[in-house]
Amino acid sequence: MSEEILDPTKRRKAFEQAVREYSEQLYWQVRRIVLNHEDANDVVQNAFLKAWNSLDSFHGDSKLVTWLSRIAINEALDFMRRQKTRFMLSTDDDGMQSVARQLEADRYFDGDHVEAQLQEAMSQLPDVQRTVFQLRYYDEMKYSEISRITGTSEGALKASYHIAVKKITEFFKRSD
Repeated sequence: MSEEILDPTKRRKAFEQAVREYSEQLYWQVRRIVLNHEDANDVVQNAFLKAWNSLDSFHGDSKLVTWLSRIAINEALDFMRRQKTRFMLSTDDDGMQSVARQLEADRYFDGDHVEAQLQEAMSQLPDVQRTVFQLRYYDEMKYSEISRITGTSEGALKASYHIAVKKITEFFKRSD
């Protein structure tokens, strides 16, 4: 599919196929970062739009799915930064709920209470640690692939992952 994306005469059809093939995978990568179903759909849609508009910058050096994942994850992280800024500017924090309560109220969330607590613990991690943890734990990606997606060295990713695991473990110890 990467070769077809590079060919301007086949680009549109190949991109449509990529959207069909990778939408669900990207959705779950994004959903674990933004947590909300509607927000995840919006972020994935924005990521595909950004990818379509940036196809000239894709040279086939990496897998198409790796390139798309990088765009989607960066879009999700940008979304979260905007949400944090909006929250900090908001003067009405009475309506704020914990991540666990928000997830349990989400009709698209099908996890149990422990999964909601894990999401709560992950929400307290810095963006990079949370992203590395999610890609490694949920998607079972190798550090080399995460490195290509995030542009971070494998050593730094391993350190971030282990620090994230330690913080999540501490969160669960405090919750008992």
